[in-house]
Amino acid sequence: MPTYAAFLGHQPHISTAEIASLLPDIRFSRREKVVAVFETKEELDQSFLNLLGGTMLLAKQLSSSESELSDIPALLSNEVQGGKRSKVTFSLRTVGLSPRVVKDLYRNCKTHLKKKEQPSRYVGNEHKPAPPIVLHENDMIDGKRGVEIVIIADQESGDLWIGRTVGAQDIDAYTKRDMQKPVRDTTAGLLPPKLAQILLNLGVWAVQQNPKAKEKKPTKKFTLPTLTVLDPFCGTGVIPMETLLRQWPVLASDIGLKGVNGCEKNLEWLRKEEKIAKKDVPSTVVKHDARKPFPFKQAPDMIVTETHLGPSLTKRPTQKEMLSMRSENEKLQLEFLRNAKECYPNAPVVCTFPVWYPSKGPEGLHKIWEAAAKLGYKAALPVEPAPGQEHASLLYRRPEQFVGREIAVFLPV
Repeated sequence: MPTYAAFLGHQPHISTAEIASLLPDIRFSRREKVVAVFETKEELDQSFLNLLGGTMLLAKQLSSSESELSDIPALLSNEVQGGKRSKVTFSLRTVGLSPRVVKDLYRNCKTHLKKKEQPSRYVGNEHKPAPPIVLHENDMIDGKRGVEIVIIADQESGDLWIGRTVGAQDIDAYTKRDMQKPVRDTTAGLLPPKLAQILLNLGVWAVQQNPKAKEKKPTKKFTLPTLTVLDPFCGTGVIPMETLLRQWPVLASDIGLKGVNGCEKNLEWLRKEEKIAKKDVPSTVVKHDARKPFPFKQAPDMIVTETHLGPSLTKRPTQKEMLSMRSENEKLQLEFLRNAKECYPNAPVVCTFPVWYPSKGPEGLHKIWEAAAKLGYKAALPVEPAPGQEHASLLYRRPEQFVGREIAVFLPV
């Protein structure tokens, strides 16, 4: 089976869970803070990487672990598509090698290409690899004008994993749909598009856990099933936008008219930008309270949402403040889950709950987990929870935040 290396984002436990959610046959051979190495029968490329919110870069193995550093220049030469009249660009991305070794590798690679009469230049250096945007700008992903070689050294065995980059995050695309969309509500917690992708991918896994779901078979090019997604706390539409980008039907609602109008404007803008006709991919956005029976004629395949996280905080909450916010939020979440189960009993729910960070340490919701089980939901993940994690959930938080997120995946039972 093909072997790949994924360079992970700031929340590596979430990154690996997301990858596993899309690859049922995945077998991890290495999982660290920076990188995860795995096998799958799927053929993965840039289009797969575009689906992932938590992975910065994807590489595919070129040679066996018997290769040595001295083989790198020849491997690089085999991968470049140049010629005497066209200069190629190359880069090295390494894990476990010293800057001195990497510097020598760059020099040896350039010398080898020169002997082959191949003009070349390199991007990145021994201290820092080329950022993803540079790889895209120089056509190094598809190999048209260059290539990046990835080398991961095992510190214990000395074995080398050697591959080439086949996918890298498109930062410009994220910036465009996050910053250039017509409506951004900065008064509410801003859901990053990358996190919205992660939630949708966990939803794909959740849908596949239904015994009646069709088993996904590996294909030459990775594909996803078409799924209808409901976001009942849509706000200005980050999750609906990411759903629409996948050509999936959108159902969305929010209790506030401001959010509904913002979501509709953002979806309309995205349709024009990406040329997605409503007759091809329908979307419905309504003003509605998520605690009351939903008005949609079509049942969703899954419910994916960023629920209400409470007020945004500029300082650590006191224990008393945290207890008050938790009590109020717990009631809302229970009413939402009860309504979701009554309206759509077979639809899994992927959602975020608030986690507060008072001085004593993180505090999440307590009663909702037992209440969800009584309603007929089972909390589950495509990977084992992190050590010490009380529930089958994933914690998402940036260091400066006083309110984080607990990602929950509820399967109907």
